[in-house]
Order: sequence, then structure tokens, then C-alpha cells
Amino acid sequence: MARPVWSGALSLGLVTVPVELYPAVADHTIHFHQFERGTSDRIRNRKVNERTGDEVTQDEIVKGYDLGGGDHVLVEPGELDEIAPERSRRIDIEQFVGLDEIDPWFYDRTYWLKPAKEDFAKAYGLLLKAMDRSEKAGVAKFVLRGKEYLAAVRAGEDVMVLNTLHFVADLRKPKDVMGGLPSLPKPRPKELDMALALVDEMTAPWKPGDYRDEYSERVEKLIKAKEQGKEIAHEEEPERSAEVVDLFEALSRSVKNRKGGGKKKDLAGLSKADLDKLAREQGVKGRSKMTRAQLEKALKAS
Repeated sequence: MARPVWSGALSLGLVTVPVELYPAVADHTIHFHQFERGTSDRIRNRKVNERTGDEVTQDEIVKGYDLGGGDHVLVEPGELDEIAPERSRRIDIEQFVGLDEIDPWFYDRTYWLKPAKEDFAKAYGLLLKAMDRSEKAGVAKFVLRGKEYLAAVRAGEDVMVLNTLHFVADLRKPKDVMGGLPSLPKPRPKELDMALALVDEMTAPWKPGDYRDEYSERVEKLIKAKEQGKEIAHEEEPERSAEVVDLFEALSRSVKNRKGGGKKKDLAGLSKADLDKLAREQGVKGRSKMTRAQLEKALKAS
């Protein structure tokens, strides 16, 4: 069982519930060490003085804020420690907001909140039920690992969920990142109708279990094969589908393919790339390893 990353109390008015915070997301990224090719020698990163090339120990390093033009303000680690937020043992809910009022743009990390002891299950359960019934989230601030966070506490499935939120100052407007956006021409009514039809045809219940990190699976397969001295057969590049210049025609063909669900008479004329795309949209399992004929057969059976 995982250990809590934080423990303290959830506070709502005069109601206080001791809670523990657990990470709800695990990192499944495959990490590698670095070696010099042809040797078993590890490559290490060292902190060196860029002028002398000498290695510098951690206690000899101070931080510098870049003022521009080569000028910096130097700050000692102890000076930062003095102004760091005090270790917090409370998550104080300051207000409630409707869940639909928080734009997904603000969400950062997800944690589970559980009562620290069975003695507080009643108060915890009461707050959980109130949040669930009201469809509201409690907005709070707390300190985790020396950093202050904004958070939303809401009801999950039989457990409270805490999402850390970005502060407004952290968010970047599209125009600040990309510059000016092109003027968007008004869509023609028939194109909009066809686009809406395509959205409707592609609408299905959300099943997160249908989506996997296929790249990590291929990396794991590569590592296992190399460990056993085997070679990995690489997939062929999918054929390029014929370009469709007319937007309405492209939407019409997309809707037709979806409505057909892969009609038998339509599949024969599709390229492998088109079949692969259709198989992805319909959630056909193992499609990445299929030949064109196998894709067509799987789509007919779906």
C-alpha cells in the first residue's frame, strides 16, 4: 500500500476531519540510464564551473536570478528557506464553487483524500455526500513539500478527490504563446451540419480502459526482445491516403465511413491507412499488427 504524501486536517467551518493525501496517478514512463556506446560505462551529469571546468559541490552553489544583460541577483538557499511557506497541517476550504465553473485548464495533479482514522469516518462521509449532492467543489490552499498550492476538493466514487489547481498567473493566453490567430471564416451551413453529424456518429460512452499507452508497451517489448537476443520486426509505414481538398467532401466521406461502421462494399476501396484510421475510431484491438486484409476482416466483424 502506498504511503501518504501529506497528512493533516480538512477544515470546513467548525468541522475538522484528520485526513491523509495519496497520489492518484502513477508515472509509467520507462526511464533509461546513459552509457557510452560500446562500453558498460555510465554517463554522469556533473555540476561544473563553466569558466574553469572544475566540479563544484552543492554547498558551494548559490542561486542567481537573471536580470538580463549578464546581470544576476544572487540569493542564498537559506534566504529562500526563511520566506518559504510554513509547513501546513490544514486544508482550509474557503468557499464552494460549481464543478462546471472550473475550466479543465486549471487542473494540475490529482490526489485521494481519506480519513486518517475510523473515528472520523462519519464526518468524512457527511462532507463527501454533501459535495456529491451539491455537485460543488471546495476551494482551498495548503502547503505540500514547501510549496503553496491552490486546490479543489470534490467528491469521487466513495472517496474525496483533491485536485491541485494552477494559479491564474501560471496560465498563458493563446495569443501570448502563438501570437495573432488567423481570422476564422464563417462555416457554410451544410459544412457545419456535416461536421455536427460526424461528431454525433463518433459520440460514444467514455471508456478510459479502452485507451492504452501503446508506445510504452512497444518499448517494453523491445527491451524484453533485446534481453532475449531477439530482433523486433518493425511495422510498415501506413500508406498515405488520397488528399481530399474539398472540406465538405472530406466530412461526407468521414460520416459515410462511420455510418457504414465499415460497410463491406466500402472497405474494399479503402487504403490500409484509411482502414487503420477506421479501426482506431472503432476501437479494434491489435490493429497495429494487422495487415490490410486483417484490418478489413476485423472491421467487417465489428
